[in-house]
Amino acid sequence: MAEPRMTASVLKVLAALLAEMGAQRYGLQLMQATGLPSGTLYPILARLEKAGWVESRWEEIDPVAEGRPSRRYYVLTADGATAARREVEAMQQQMSRVTGMPGRAQEA
Repeated sequence: MAEPRMTASVLKVLAALLAEMGAQRYGLQLMQATGLPSGTLYPILARLEKAGWVESRWEEIDPVAEGRPSRRYYVLTADGATAARREVEAMQQQMSRVTGMPGRAQEA
């Protein structure tokens, strides 16, 4: 599987998923965490899922009883978490070189 192209938006999604490792997050939560609109977020999630970095599942509820539609939950895979950490850290290091400010990766 080809790795997804790293853009600022992809990095935002990866960072949001890394922020709560193992937590299953649904689209609205990720939109709020990243500031990305649905038209940007969902294609990124689809690419990450195709690359094997993210898994998704539909919530099993009765939409009538809950008063809302089912949610699709997303979580990083083990390989995705490793790759996400690598990519986010690389971006932090690159930004620290540009700004002259140490990134979080260098503070550890």
